Amino acid sequence: MTDTTNTTSTNNAGTTRNTRPIRVLVAKPGLDGHDRGAKVIARALRDAGMEVIYTGIRQTPEMIVEAAIQEDVDAILMSILSGAHMALFPRVMELLKENDVNDVLVAAGGILPDEDLPAIKEMGIKGCFGPGTPLEEIIEFVRNNVQADRLTTEV
Repeated sequence: MTDTTNTTSTNNAGTTRNTRPIRVLVAKPGLDGHDRGAKVIARALRDAGMEVIYTGIRQTPEMIVEAAIQEDVDAILMSILSGAHMALFPRVMELLKENDVNDVLVAAGGILPDEDLPAIKEMGIKGCFGPGTPLEEIIEFVRNNVQADRLTTEV
């Protein structure tokens, strides 16, 4: 597994850059009360060196976006089993846009019918993961799709 903890590097111009761990918000939108899968994902991301903020169950789109802004996350992963994804996901994406949060990776998992996947991706949700997706696949997706410039600061 690739390490995602803090690192320091110096470029050719002599500028030193620090890289911090990826910060991920794991959220359970709507009235869905089943969170075992979200907790498994949260732990796997943490064990892979990421900082994880877990919102708990029964979160509104407003609560999810507010937490993402307050925590300055690099990615939002939403888990839903209730079937309300086509009502909740558009509102999350709308609120992110209204708040000029356009550099955060958004992905979703849970019970997402195949016929809904094109519409979910059209909303700007980059990854969709169903039951049985290997944890390493989700970890690598996050690592490969978070905007690198969010993780670096010049010293």
